[in-house]
Amino acid sequence: MTEPGTVLITGPTRNLGRHAALAMAGRPEGRRPDLLLMGRAGRDLTAVAGEARARGANVREIGCDLSRLADVRAAAATVRELLATGVVRPLRALVANAGTMSSDTRRASSDGYELTFAVNYLAHAQLIGDLLGSFTAPARIVLLGSNTYHANFWRKLLRVPEAQWADPVELARPATGERASGLAASGLAYSNAKLAILYYAHELQRRVGAGINVSVFEPGWMPGTALGRGAPQAFQATSRALGRVPGVSKPRRSGPLLAAITLDDEWAHLRGGAFVVKTKLTEVRPVAHDRDRERRLWEATTELLEQAGEIVQG
Repeated sequence: MTEPGTVLITGPTRNLGRHAALAMAGRPEGRRPDLLLMGRAGRDLTAVAGEARARGANVREIGCDLSRLADVRAAAATVRELLATGVVRPLRALVANAGTMSSDTRRASSDGYELTFAVNYLAHAQLIGDLLGSFTAPARIVLLGSNTYHANFWRKLLRVPEAQWADPVELARPATGERASGLAASGLAYSNAKLAILYYAHELQRRVGAGINVSVFEPGWMPGTALGRGAPQAFQATSRALGRVPGVSKPRRSGPLLAAITLDDEWAHLRGGAFVVKTKLTEVRPVAHDRDRERRLWEATTELLEQAGEIVQG
């Protein structure tokens, strides 16, 4: 088995990310990676780092607000320094776990981008781009996907729209008008961000070296988690109720699955944006494979990230 090295995970303080980080930290000696836990600085990040250390892991906290691309760039610089100085072992995996679903698509990130698209997609594109030269092969990049890009069963039940693709520059622009808030608007923004992640995974794999494998993990629907904390109250109440239904995913079970996909030899073959739903390798719908959209997303992402950097420097 490959020496586990270091795993960087975003959004490690709650739910899926927390259980994944603690599952990695609790692995036996020789299979346990060093952990870089990247999330908002504060009590929650300190607490999960302490739990991981208690399980035997070498852990470093990296405070970062993913809605601020300047924070993401600074965090990436911190990661490079930790690697260069040998504080942690070589970087073998990055888990882009953090996510949000804003209840109002008029809300903008600090860089002026629609908040759901900014946090779920742009922040991770920035982080991965800044760290591509820092991985030690064989390495893995695991992105968090969702079946919400198409009209699945739960989406239909809650009457939430599937993705409606547009040019990425448009998707990144905060919405206007009264229909920009509420479940339909927030659900659509989330679906579009998750479709972007699938497109990005395919294009990223074409552009990285042979030693880096890119995959996408869908833990299954986990209603009632902190992901929906920005959603309308009625939706949150319904989600909490559905979270008690037998058969829906739970962070306590899904976290170790994410840890396994990140570290285990069983999943070492995943590449090309392979899509894993829970424990099953799954073929995505035809809409999620589009070379023209994937190339345009890459170009537009570069434009958006550069524009944000220029605003900060200006």
